[in-house]
Amino acid sequence: MSTPPVTSRRTLKRRAVVASTVGTTIEWYDFFLYNTAAALVFGPLFFNNNAAGGVLLAFSTQFVGFAARPIGAAIFGHYGDRIGRKYSLVATLLLMGGATVLIGFLPTYETIGIAAPILLTLLRVLQGIGVGGEWGGSVLMSMEWGTRKQRGLMAAWPQAGVPIGLALGTAVVYFFSGPEFLAWGWRVPFIASIVLIGIGLWVRLTVLESPAFAQIKTSGKVAKLPLAETLKTQWRDVLKAMFVRTAEQAPFYIFTSFVLAYGTKELDLERSDLLLYLIIAASIGIISVPFFGWLSDVLGRRLVYGVGVVLTGLYAFPYFALLNTKTGSLILLGIILGLVFHDMMYGPQAALISESFGTGIRYTGAGLGYQLASITAGGPAPLIATAILAGTGTTTWISIYIIICAVISMAALLMMHPRPPEADEADFASEDHAGEEAIADAARSERTPT
Repeated sequence: MSTPPVTSRRTLKRRAVVASTVGTTIEWYDFFLYNTAAALVFGPLFFNNNAAGGVLLAFSTQFVGFAARPIGAAIFGHYGDRIGRKYSLVATLLLMGGATVLIGFLPTYETIGIAAPILLTLLRVLQGIGVGGEWGGSVLMSMEWGTRKQRGLMAAWPQAGVPIGLALGTAVVYFFSGPEFLAWGWRVPFIASIVLIGIGLWVRLTVLESPAFAQIKTSGKVAKLPLAETLKTQWRDVLKAMFVRTAEQAPFYIFTSFVLAYGTKELDLERSDLLLYLIIAASIGIISVPFFGWLSDVLGRRLVYGVGVVLTGLYAFPYFALLNTKTGSLILLGIILGLVFHDMMYGPQAALISESFGTGIRYTGAGLGYQLASITAGGPAPLIATAILAGTGTTTWISIYIIICAVISMAALLMMHPRPPEADEADFASEDHAGEEAIADAARSERTPT
């Protein structure tokens, strides 16, 4: 007896959400693991430098990973818009996970000299390419299985992989942050990701292609050169997506990565305490990111996102004031508020950006705009904050930097508008009434060569 169409669609929708969220969690676990290690141990281990210069060099390799993310978005966006979201996501998971496991086995500077930071940087580049291709596919796989009225929530579930990955990666580092952490404990979280890769692959191989892309593929309307078409027809939307992320990206890496170096070296706080505070704050994000995604379905993307931008800008000075008290409860409050304001933007963000692009070039366009912000905002943020602190001795200009980021995002947000529904007929395949036809297209698209 066959499963009724509605039930079948609901099951496939749930499977797509789980696959996207699990895979995204694993990839961000890998990515944030590097950020944490860069702040805490990579300076002395790979750059033979325990001082602030070592932290700056470690954050420089972190930035290389960010710089590689638009490359990943372009490469996997091309195949994601031509072959499909599903198999591009399998490839990004293997690339990201493989690089992470190899970092766990890398010899240090003491063992192989200058080759150590060079190999570390190369693996960071592979991490960046992998995570650069991951985001577009994961949010689209989930979002395009949902109806237009629930896209904020559907696209926010993979976004929740960020706080889950942050909490998981930080928790593993916290668990192994004992006396042997510098000697060998830091390696365990990297090597252990091989288990997560296996789980992620199994989950992702069970999903069907999204109905919207499946219709594009079965109708023969696949873009031949998605990147060229994106840059020709929607380059302004790519730039808007890049700039709208500034207030979300830059402060986030100050709140989660730079804070570890600042807290341990400038405020003499215990590393284990800061890691615990981050775990708690990230765990709240597991709920708040989907909540704000859902809220954007109710109140509108730009309103929810705009409130997050304003609150982040207003919070720039109070954040460091709370940290500088050196009081545990106030530091925890400071970290939690910073990430909640971030989540107000991050929850609606995937749908906000993706709805600017048509189905045929959405993986490329949304992914490229999203990942370019890694170069202009996320990647430089810890470097800029570290350099400002070293040059001025205070956090005043770091706070001003956060405010400038908020102003840039607000300007971009005011210029962003979603494509009208009638402009992209493939999007209607995501509606529940599409029923068995959309599911059949999804199954058929996986057997159809491009």
